This record gives sequence, C-alpha cells and structure tokens, in this order.
Amino acid sequence: MSDHFFVVTGGPGAGKTSLITELARRGFQNIPESGRAIIREEMASCGDALPWADRMAYAERMLERDLSADSAAQALPGPVIFDRGIPDILGYLTLCGLPVPPHVTAAARTTRYNRRVFLAPYWDEIFAQDSERKQSPAEAEATCTVMRETYAALGYQITELTRADVATRADFVCAQLAIRP
Repeated sequence: MSDHFFVVTGGPGAGKTSLITELARRGFQNIPESGRAIIREEMASCGDALPWADRMAYAERMLERDLSADSAAQALPGPVIFDRGIPDILGYLTLCGLPVPPHVTAAARTTRYNRRVFLAPYWDEIFAQDSERKQSPAEAEATCTVMRETYAALGYQITELTRADVATRADFVCAQLAIRP
C-alpha cells in the first residue's frame, strides 16, 4: 500500500479535477485522470476505445495507463493526489453492466492507496456536459454511487467532500490530511 497516495473519486462533473488543480497549485504532487487523456487521444486518432464506442477497450486503456502512473508515482515524495484510482475502472465496468475481468479485480485489490478516499458527490449546480463528458446528470449521480460502493467494498474509508467553492474544498482536504505539501 502507498500510504501517501490519496484518491479523489466520484461522478463526472463533480469538481474533482478543479480541486486537484487547486491542490497542485498549493504544492501537492498529483496524477491526472487517465480517462480524459484517452478520450482526447482516441478522438484525435479516430479510435474507438471510447466510453460511447468500445467501453471494454476504454477500460483496458485506463488500466494500462493507471498502472503505469502508479508505478511512476512511487518515486514522488510526500502526499500524491490521484484524480481517480484503479478501483474506478472496476466501478466503471460495473456501472456499464460489463463483466469485470479477473485482472481488473486483481489490480484494484493489489494496487492500494491510502485508506482514506475523498468522494466528490454529485452536485447539480456545477455539473456540465462537454465534448468529452457526455453523461447525463442521472448517469453522473449513479457513477458517484457506484464509486462509493466500489471503494467501500475494497476496504477504503470514504470521506465525502463538501459542496463548496474550490478553495474551501482544498482547505477541507488539507485539514483532513492534517498535512502540508
């Protein structure tokens, strides 16, 4: 387990990336979400490993990228904030009603983060769709629920983020960690 690795998870459009950007501005190391990068790459290359095309291929690409990111992050000092973790892939497949391959389950069980996981709850006031985020508000809310259940089933302690501005959320995370970068 990497006790200095902290995950921020939840549904799309709940302010995870904005929070992580603020924490990075404050000096925290961070690992960006792999999903958006994969979507941009696949759209640029006319690929189909996309959440609206080949969901299983998309999940496999996320797993590959997240395992590499985890390995690279081992050398980073101090707290490292992850925009989603490997359990998110297990949750994504569950949400999509797809079978979860044994290697995905194994990766979620063996690639461990700090026991405390921060959950950004669905927040209607800030949710917005874009060219990469095509989920409906109902899908975003369901994603949050599945992520909460997935991480809890893997033994993580869920700390729900407050519905507040980015600076207040970042202050909350820093206070919960009781550390400074």
